[in-house]
Amino acid sequence: MRATLMYRAGDVRVEQVPDARLIEPTDALVRVTYAAICGSDLWPYKAMEPSETGRRMGHEFLGVVEEVGTDVQTVKTGDLVVSPFLWSDGTCVFCREGLQSECLHGGRYGFEDVDGGQGEAVRVPQADGTLVVLPVHEDDAMTPSLLTLSDVMGTGHHAAVAAKVGPGKAVAVVGDGAVGLCGVIAAKRLGAEQIILLGHNPARVALGLEFGATDVVGERGGEAVERVRELTGGLGTHSVLECVGLEQAVETALEVARPGGAIGRVGIPEHETTPTGVAFWKNASIAGGPAPVRGYIEELLPDVLGGRIEPGRVFDRVGSLDEVPEGYRAMNERESIKFLIEL
Repeated sequence: MRATLMYRAGDVRVEQVPDARLIEPTDALVRVTYAAICGSDLWPYKAMEPSETGRRMGHEFLGVVEEVGTDVQTVKTGDLVVSPFLWSDGTCVFCREGLQSECLHGGRYGFEDVDGGQGEAVRVPQADGTLVVLPVHEDDAMTPSLLTLSDVMGTGHHAAVAAKVGPGKAVAVVGDGAVGLCGVIAAKRLGAEQIILLGHNPARVALGLEFGATDVVGERGGEAVERVRELTGGLGTHSVLECVGLEQAVETALEVARPGGAIGRVGIPEHETTPTGVAFWKNASIAGGPAPVRGYIEELLPDVLGGRIEPGRVFDRVGSLDEVPEGYRAMNERESIKFLIEL
């Protein structure tokens, strides 16, 4: 089968690899119909050291179940399924607490004997705890929005939950990428009264406004902080969704939170030198991390199926598996918000 491999920073190739196959009785084999390039895939694209064997890429996909292991009970051949970006057993103590991203028996796609999502097929470990059956046909028009449940919509929602977004609150969303835009959707869905999107790309902020942002702040650093305070009567926002991970973004998130506010961090950290004393002195809380999207799919799925939210609109480019290297380039150069792969 064909799959995406990265050999070094900037070197992405689509090559023949061994066919995906069942290994454990808890596995399912999924033929991928749609996949995506994630913003987190751009970190190795910028900085990966050379590898002779290459690294299998991708963790956002949905597709049709082709085969299941003997112990699999909840999915069957022919089901259209979506997978969270992390696989989990659904039964460990953390899964039962709704923190599937910390599953004691879970893991990441593209490592060890597990396929990456940017390929023709994937072996999904712990299928019963991981996969969610979708009640639509694989060519349904809402498939792109359903695919976002694998990562970016669930991650944006996690940021909003961690930041304690609720009715009547003022919210700042730091970052106008796919996760930030989905964070706008999540904040509106949870009842926020004011949603301030911090971003400066015209196409992205336009989409953010359509998703429900009430204000846009295009400045950065101290100017952005000052502008958010102006928009909130000098107080700052009750909730901040940090969806970038770069140090400046984290510092901005800490500064724009009002006293007693909450910051939800889902941007992959650039490094861990950001001071948190700012939060201490204003009694603000900081939460977040890798999103347990498996725990959010059932909550978000009805709103996608009912057309009440359309997170699939973050996909602004569509291409085949052969076009994946170009998709990486376009996203890295901010020519594209998010690249959808059709197989």
